[in-house]
Amino acid sequence: MNETLIRVEGIAKKFTGRDGTDTTVFENLHFGIQPGEFVCLIGHSGCGKTTILNILSGLEQASAGYVFVGGREVNGPSLDRAVIFQSHALMPWLTVMGNIAFAVSSRWPEWSADKVAAHAQKYIDLVNLTGSEKKRPAELSGGMKQRVGIARALSIQPKMLLMDEPFSALDALTRGVLQEEVLRICAETRQTVFMITHDVDEAILLADKIILMTNGPHAKIAEIVVNTMPRSRTRHDLHKHPHYYRIRNHLIDFLVDRSKLFAAVSAEFDPRHPPLVSPGLDESDGADAGARSQTGGTPPLAAVR
Repeated sequence: MNETLIRVEGIAKKFTGRDGTDTTVFENLHFGIQPGEFVCLIGHSGCGKTTILNILSGLEQASAGYVFVGGREVNGPSLDRAVIFQSHALMPWLTVMGNIAFAVSSRWPEWSADKVAAHAQKYIDLVNLTGSEKKRPAELSGGMKQRVGIARALSIQPKMLLMDEPFSALDALTRGVLQEEVLRICAETRQTVFMITHDVDEAILLADKIILMTNGPHAKIAEIVVNTMPRSRTRHDLHKHPHYYRIRNHLIDFLVDRSKLFAAVSAEFDPRHPPLVSPGLDESDGADAGARSQTGGTPPLAAVR
């Protein structure tokens, strides 16, 4: 097994209200991400998904616990961690080339203008925007703007790419196309990705592991599901794979009946670590259940086949 690139150890987040009382949004989160791994986080609104992403990026501080990237503790923003938000967040006065070149120049200020442009062009080509270099954001469709955001994030060659529901504002057709573009790009670059999504099918398509959060306040990781479908999957043939409906139904059952799941597993496991199990899919169910454990720096994972 590769050395863990990202380690999250016991992070929690508390907010103090106007009346002075503290609310714990989530607590005791532990998980790891391997180099080149694509991890999706799913949970209902209020469990702190975006806050978790912000803590990983260094934009917010955890109330407790630690995050390590490449063995170094995260204590602020860094160009080693690139973020793609729901909105494209492009600078409207700059062209496609200008937006990406600005990021490249920030990463490598000693580079010449020609070297910056050549490097930016490589990532414009990667997201299939060749020919749109001189267009400004107002001249681009929503999907094209997100492509620019993806190219800009990847152009600084981050150790970790953080994505906060980047396709949620797009129409279904554009969303599907960009999902496959992300699959292709991650396969080519071996980029490590942490992504928030509410879309179960999107998670199954993109992720190697899917983290399931219980409801907040006091949200925890209920389970980490290993996606056992082959990495070569596409959205057109996803539903044809024999593992697809088992994984999909497992995720939907969790989202529908998440409170019962947390009540069942929280009494069985050490509260310092997340209860990572598949309800009804344990070793007693045999090979058909497909449950297995992963040893190492992260707790056992549930593989749903």
